[in-house]
Amino acid sequence: MKFINSKLALFLVTSCMVIGSVSAQEIIKDEPVQDTVKPKAPTGKLKVDGIVAVVGDFVVLDSDIDMMYKELQAQEVSVKDITRCELLGKLMEDKLYAHHAIQDSIIVSDVEVNERMQQQIDYFVEQLGSEQRMVEYFKKRDLPSFKEELFEMIKNQKLTEQMQKKIIDEVEVTPEEVKIFFSKFKGDEIPQFGAEVEIAQIVVKPEISQEEKQKIIDRLKEIKKEVEGGASFYSKAVLYSEDPGSRSSGGFYKMTRKTAFVKEFKDAAFSLDEGEISDPVETEFGYHLIYVEKIRGQEIDVRHILMKPKVSKESEAAAKKKIENIRQRILSGEISFADAAKSESDEKETRNSGGLLMNPRTLETRFELTKLPSELYSAVYDLKEGEITQPLLEDDPRTGKVFKIMTVATRYPEHKADFAQDYLKIKELALKEKQIQIIGEWSEEKIKETYIKVAKEYQDCKFANHWVKK
Repeated sequence: MKFINSKLALFLVTSCMVIGSVSAQEIIKDEPVQDTVKPKAPTGKLKVDGIVAVVGDFVVLDSDIDMMYKELQAQEVSVKDITRCELLGKLMEDKLYAHHAIQDSIIVSDVEVNERMQQQIDYFVEQLGSEQRMVEYFKKRDLPSFKEELFEMIKNQKLTEQMQKKIIDEVEVTPEEVKIFFSKFKGDEIPQFGAEVEIAQIVVKPEISQEEKQKIIDRLKEIKKEVEGGASFYSKAVLYSEDPGSRSSGGFYKMTRKTAFVKEFKDAAFSLDEGEISDPVETEFGYHLIYVEKIRGQEIDVRHILMKPKVSKESEAAAKKKIENIRQRILSGEISFADAAKSESDEKETRNSGGLLMNPRTLETRFELTKLPSELYSAVYDLKEGEITQPLLEDDPRTGKVFKIMTVATRYPEHKADFAQDYLKIKELALKEKQIQIIGEWSEEKIKETYIKVAKEYQDCKFANHWVKK
């Protein structure tokens, strides 16, 4: 939204990773970033890293601010207009949440931290070229020490996220509150909503031969036998699983019956005893070997190995021909797009709605055009209503190769918010404002009761919160 200000944008950047120790003292060179508080040291001089703030049981080091700049730059975020005061304020907010998360006995598992840490390292390596260049970029001694510090930072970040979630989890807005929120905007202040589209698609999946399926089933049965003979399920998952989300953690997931996993997977997992391994289980993603590691009431720890049958060239060619024929029948007027989706599409989630995609954020069928994922935007941004794309080959890492055709069912032009037409979007904005207000009230209260100290050279900062107690 155009009226969200920069202060709020900075507040919402809760996923920034800050690489730096909370206790180590190190010597670092001045970074070429604008220092809005302290005078710059002469070129080439060294400064000793020191504590610039204390929040409860946590400290913020001067180098934490430097490293936050470097991490933002690694993510290609412009830091030209971001001051050290703003970053210190953000770091202190995170420490406040983390401190009270620990006080409230919020627990973050090592498995969760390791999974995110690996994702972050993979991202840095992709951006910087290698692990060695990553270590050098962040001025760390070696990879193990880098990982150790990154682990602690991610753990604190996840504590922050869990604390924030706890604060706003039960915040709701009534229709009357939504009405009052919207009535505050007059004339040019009324929010402007971007152009929106409704998108429909028809999906054809190449058929997989029974022979290929049996090959995967037999291999999973071999792995099960090896594990029952003493091999490590963890190691087998790391080596053989094709699930990118859990492979690095040995196939680990924590789940309850409400966890958003496919029914076949959940049914199989909850039918097993602790320490038991399933036979191969088929889902839309492939075949799974499921191992129940721990049962604690309604929650279970599982590990799984996912293997996907491979599609033959012949099957891929047949699927492409089928989608081309469906497209031609629609263009000739023989069948409507919606009816073709209902009778021919292999995507069960959209088949009954005539192929219409559901926006997972709003649970509506309308998508703001500029917020579409890049691959979806490139396919439909210049389509007129009713036009159909050429067949598109999509290779989803979760579900494999599929062919699809897409159409724009309806276009909605850019417009000023209308209370009746855009009620759900206005409600979402009202909810966000209320959540920010609740977060602010919580922060103000906790700052008063938490030990906080800010170094003298940062006490003139104009913080959003009252960190400097007079």
